[in-house]
Formats: sequence, C-alpha cells, structure tokens
Amino acid sequence: MIEGERRRLLQELGEQRIPYLSPTDPGFQELWESSYAGLALRQSSCLPDGLHEKVQSALVTLHRHGCLLRDLVRVRDRDVFTAVSRALVGQAGYTYRYLDTRLFTIPWHCEGESGQRDEKEKPCCEPDLRDACKALWELNQFFSTDVQQQQTNVRGVKRSRSDTENSEDASGEGPCKENVTDGLKEEKQENVERLEEEQEEEDEDEDSGQGCSHSSPPSSTMPPTQTGLVQFNVTLINYMDPAAMTQLKEEPYYGMGKMAVGWHHDENLVPLSPVAVYSYSCPVEPKNEGVTEKDGESQSKEKENKTEGGGTSKDEGQKEEGECSKKEEVEKEKTCWRVGLKVAWDIHTPGLALPLKSGDCYYMTDDLNRTHQHCVLAGDTARFSSTHRVAQCCTGTLDYIQKRCSEAFENLHMDAETNTKSLCFLLPSTLQHVEDIHNEVEFEWLRQYWFQGRRYARFCSWWTKPMEKLEKDWKEMERMGNVPVEIRYDPIAFNLLFRSLSLS
Repeated sequence: MIEGERRRLLQELGEQRIPYLSPTDPGFQELWESSYAGLALRQSSCLPDGLHEKVQSALVTLHRHGCLLRDLVRVRDRDVFTAVSRALVGQAGYTYRYLDTRLFTIPWHCEGESGQRDEKEKPCCEPDLRDACKALWELNQFFSTDVQQQQTNVRGVKRSRSDTENSEDASGEGPCKENVTDGLKEEKQENVERLEEEQEEEDEDEDSGQGCSHSSPPSSTMPPTQTGLVQFNVTLINYMDPAAMTQLKEEPYYGMGKMAVGWHHDENLVPLSPVAVYSYSCPVEPKNEGVTEKDGESQSKEKENKTEGGGTSKDEGQKEEGECSKKEEVEKEKTCWRVGLKVAWDIHTPGLALPLKSGDCYYMTDDLNRTHQHCVLAGDTARFSSTHRVAQCCTGTLDYIQKRCSEAFENLHMDAETNTKSLCFLLPSTLQHVEDIHNEVEFEWLRQYWFQGRRYARFCSWWTKPMEKLEKDWKEMERMGNVPVEIRYDPIAFNLLFRSLSLS
C-alpha cells in the first residue's frame, strides 16, 4: 500500500517539483506557522554557557573511541547497512528498536545510576567516555526542561490568538490574512482525511538504509507534556560525513538537494512525545583565500567602472547588490546542513527547508512526527547530531526481560532433597507462555546483542554480565522442555487440564 501510494504520487508529479520554502523566500514564516507549527528552532545562543563545549567534545570523543557504527537493518526483506554511523546513549538497561534492529544503550553515567562498576569494582567505561556520556546527559536535562517551557509558551500563544480571533468574529470583523496563508490552510484541509487514515510511513530511502524509521502506532496514552515533565530516556547519536557517503540520493519531490537521511517518521516513540535534536557541524580547515595584487587591481577597476559607468543609477546599483546578496544567501544555505519537512502524503503544501548552524537545536512537538515526515539534507562538512527522544520501552528494558524470565521459571520446581527439577504444570497455555518467553529472549535479545550489540563491549562493559545471565536463563528454558512433570494435586489446575484435554 505504501509503495503503491509513493509511486502514485511520483507518477502524478511527473517531471514537476513541489515548491519548498527556505528562510530567504517570501512567505517562509507564514508557511511555518500555518503548516509546521510543531517545529521549533532554538539557536545556539539559547543553550547555557559552557554546554556547547562539553557536548561537542563529547561527540568527538565518541567518534574517536570508534563508538559510532553503521547498523545492519532489515528493509523490504533485505539486510542493508545504514549510511549514517550511530550509537545509543541513555538510561542504563534501556534499548531502542528501529527497522528490526535493537540498539543497546551506553549509560548516561549520571549520579545514582546502577551497574557502573563490575564485580571487581572496575568502571564499565574509560574516564573520558564516561565524561562524554555525562555531558550528553546534561544536554538531555536541558532539553527536558526547555521543551516543556517552549510547548507551554506555544500553547499560550495559540490560546491568545484563538481568543482574539473569536472576539473579532463576534464583532463582525474577520481577521485579515494573506492569500498565501489561506491557500495553504485550504490545501492542508483537503488532505486531513488522508492524514488521519495514515498509520505507517513512506520511507523512500529504505533500500539504501538512509531512512531511519517508521511511524509510531496510535495510542490513547497521554503525551508526556500533558502528564508531567518531559523526560527523554535515550539519545541516538548520528555521524554523517558527505565525503564518505558516496551514494547520497537526490531528494525526489522538492529538489532540495542531497539527502543524508531520507524522508521518515521517527519510530518506536511514546505517542505525541517530542523529539529534540542538537546539531554540530565539524569546523572546516581554513583555506588560503588571499587576494593577489593583480586580482586587487582588477577588482578596484571593476568597482570604479560600476560607480562611474554610463548612466547606472544608484537605485539600480543597490538593486543589483540586493539580488547578488540574496543569491549568496541561497547558495550559503545549500552548503550548510538543513532539516527538510513535509506534510505526509501531501503534494500540495510546500515543503520547508530549515538551515542549521553549528550548535543550533530544533524540537518536533505535538503530533508533528505523526502527521509530517522529515529528512536531513547534507551540507559540505561532517556533522554530528544528538537526537533525544522518549523511546517506547515497555518491552525494551533489561528489567522487563529479566521479569519475563522469572515468569517462565515459575513453572519450574526444584526438589531440595533430591536436587532435581521438574515442571509444575503441563497446561498448554502455560507451556506456550514459557515458549513465547524463550523465543523472545532468543530472537529479540540474544541474537540482537551477539550479532550487533556486543560490538560496543570493547568501549563499555555494562551489558556484558546481564547478557551472560540472560543466555544462562535461555539455556535453562531449553532444558525445561526435557524435564519430567511433577504431578501435584491442585484442584483448579486439575480442572483446567481436564477441560483442555476434553476439548482437544
């Protein structure tokens, strides 16, 4: 269905391109407010003093240690490597799953976190790596507070605007709006029904591993911003170097340029939870741009000709300068990293391309991740990003899978005198429950860890002991299929077993 919809849209477009706006285009702000209101930009100056230096040093440290690795993901029944190198940092014992791949966290190493030392009291990470993770935790704390404040402010503005519009309507004076904004809202309304029906994402670049994830499933769960303080539990660190990414695809709908990450919704998040992104563009080595004496003479002569030239007015000169300045700004935008946004399944609403200076942050709030898609447009230099999110971890924590193992062992009885093991019950439902846990441990945890997760063991040993214990539990469940059944009279269990045997 999704692939068919994508092809239909491309066929409908043909050789045409949907327009998109950037800050140098007229109507950019109006488009942002009307169709992309859930996007908020926080310029680098908004962060606390000293935090930039800590975070940027932390990202470089992770890269220097070799922690940022390409993931092998499952896309359209094919295994492909991602174009982006990644690592997951977050709450100890948490995981994040995307495109059938489970990532295991390198812990924050904040105060009070368990498991930071092994049995010999040896730290699980090198000191500089611990400091790097702690710096990212400090950024995470800032985001948790700042996103909450930003959303509160935005909702306050929306309420005040709504009250103003209602009062104007009541007095018979409708609000005056630009035609562009009206047109955009009408176009957006035409696509509301299609957006509401959409439950999955279109990921144009899944086949190259550039796409990141699928859409989160709908849920009645209240978003964190309405139930309390936003608490991001993981951050996905990305490293992108255009010079090393030789197969970057052109953005197909708008002609925005090369994509480092294709159009996608972020996957496996708590519904309606925000996403906060910190962008760090690596500095470029300065080039020798000195002007020679000959060049200087020719430039001065050109300048004299322009000022003394035949009949060129001052206004025309200023106009030409303005046009040149705008062209320079447009070209400058294309050389920096940008985040692109579009309304999902919509070829009428213009797209949005937001340039990101080094140290800038942006937030995706409310239902923006569900109704819109975003991509990352490559700049000229290498770039890090720290993408903080509220991962859906009800089945993705070490604590969860350990409790599941305990459930399975409730059906295992150990005789203290003979030191023999036996199954307590042979109910089909009980045996199936144990087998489900057995499969979950193997396919969702052990295989994922031993195939990809243990790559991080050489940087951080936090997961080593828990996964060894999980493997022992899995082997114990394997043996449970061969142990005898201990028949103990339990009236309720006996009746259930008798009933199930009678039905079969």
